[in-house]
Amino acid sequence: MRRPVVGIIGNSYLINDQYPAHAGGTMNSEAVAQVSGCLPLLVPSDPQLVSVGELLDVCDGFLLTGGRPNVHPEEYGEDPTPAHGDFDRARDAIALPLVRACVERGQPFLGVCRGFQEVNVAMGGTLYPEIRDLPGRMNHRMPPDGTLAEKFALRHKVRFSDGGVFHRLMGAQEVMTNTLHGQGIKTPGTRVVIDGHAPDGTPEAIYIDGARGFTLSVQWHPEWQAGADPVSRPLFEGFGDAVRAWADGRRAWPRSA
Repeated sequence: MRRPVVGIIGNSYLINDQYPAHAGGTMNSEAVAQVSGCLPLLVPSDPQLVSVGELLDVCDGFLLTGGRPNVHPEEYGEDPTPAHGDFDRARDAIALPLVRACVERGQPFLGVCRGFQEVNVAMGGTLYPEIRDLPGRMNHRMPPDGTLAEKFALRHKVRFSDGGVFHRLMGAQEVMTNTLHGQGIKTPGTRVVIDGHAPDGTPEAIYIDGARGFTLSVQWHPEWQAGADPVSRPLFEGFGDAVRAWADGRRAWPRSA
């Protein structure tokens, strides 16, 4: 029996500062295959190579991954500054219209970190370039030193809206998550519902109001040890259910808002 296909939106990288590559973290593919139960397919996110229409036809759902490059601020009407970091304009050109098309069609996607920010920008929202510079905010960035396990360690709580989509999916209103991001939501886009916050008020969980499909997105990285983590597992399982429903022609996530 064919597994439904999840397109994993990759990033552009230079290997050894010389060889161009499209890449995606192994843990993303593992979470999709082992927890969501779907076939992971790495997407070269470049409009010169693929089109949004082709991706919608080939894939049943999409994982909008994290990545070092940020969404270019011109996409939300601001000028770039050094605080905005590096960019991947080719990914912007694929991911942003892809989000809007999925919302329109009811096709499922799961946004993670940069993907979370892409969803907000795609729907007309804006971003802060550096959360830690804001009064009262904590440093949400990845620790610069330590092992991979130490960098992805649980570091703060996220509290969901009482009875909201994430509360129902997780079976808990408050959970512990990792944090490896510098940017964050400034103003939410049209129909973007902020359903979870860090203790300092930083938005951490969103979905699209009235969407027919799965549109859950999170600012943390649930792909890390997704099969063992009590927060990551229901998120990827729910995503997998939604992707199978789309592939089977039912076209609606059973637990959508």
